[in-house]
Amino acid sequence: MTDVLIIGAGTAGLTAAIYARRAEKTVLVLEANSFGGQIVNTPSIENFPAAPHVSGFDFAMRLYEQATALGAEIRFEKALELRDGDPKTVVTAKNEYVAKTVILATGSKNRKLGLSEEERLTGRGVSYCATCDGHFFRGKTVAVVGGGNTALEDALYLSDMASKVYLIHRRDSFRGEEALANRLKEKENAEFVLNSTVTELIAGAKLEAVRVSSADGNERVLPVDGLFVAIGRIPENLAFSPPVQLDEAGYVAAGEDCRTNVPGVFVAGDNRTKTVRQLVTAAGDGAVAALEAVKYLNS
Repeated sequence: MTDVLIIGAGTAGLTAAIYARRAEKTVLVLEANSFGGQIVNTPSIENFPAAPHVSGFDFAMRLYEQATALGAEIRFEKALELRDGDPKTVVTAKNEYVAKTVILATGSKNRKLGLSEEERLTGRGVSYCATCDGHFFRGKTVAVVGGGNTALEDALYLSDMASKVYLIHRRDSFRGEEALANRLKEKENAEFVLNSTVTELIAGAKLEAVRVSSADGNERVLPVDGLFVAIGRIPENLAFSPPVQLDEAGYVAAGEDCRTNVPGVFVAGDNRTKTVRQLVTAAGDGAVAALEAVKYLNS
């Protein structure tokens, strides 16, 4: 039996593992894909205190090495079910794990446009990761869809290699940091297409253009070689509800103490209800969730 079972090996999950191990609790981390979470694809982290200009991969590797050096065990299995009880049971396709406490740190997945041909064209011009696929479009024309930090960062990154970058956003202002938007405005090869949405992907064997419709009903066809979708993410919590309570958007309902409605089950990171989802808040959640789990175990 494990003291603390953590589902997810991103920033929140690995931080929780570090704090739980420092409290001398046994820790098992289950991860469906690879450690690091979405930050692993960021070329340069600029807003994490005392660690400017570190790559997302290096940041994730340091977290992983720190957690495992302290004795956290990490297994690459996808958690499929959480059974409440004393103790808790987490079910994967291979095993059933028993734990005294559970921390949900599953993060979120890419939100898609929901357009016809989107699935077929993924990898054929449509991408959800600029840092993964941007180099394929060096010297070409690309578009980014979205208005948050990720979209702005993607457009900035792509502007250094693509000949032209369109940033398409459904509103006339951005949710992301103003500093990022201002930096993008200074790029001669960047063009903002605001109050507009992508309504059609035009393609043969691969993407050739996108049709964009503006709020006033006008349409425009933008010839592009690549389309990078950055319109948000979807929390990956459905496998744990019930027993865990979710809000209407699918996020785990929990406050700053990271406690869920289920005693002994905690949540950390982008998959919980919160107003700010940043690397630093994910790390903060991981620390809080682990310390709350330790408090629960010691009570």
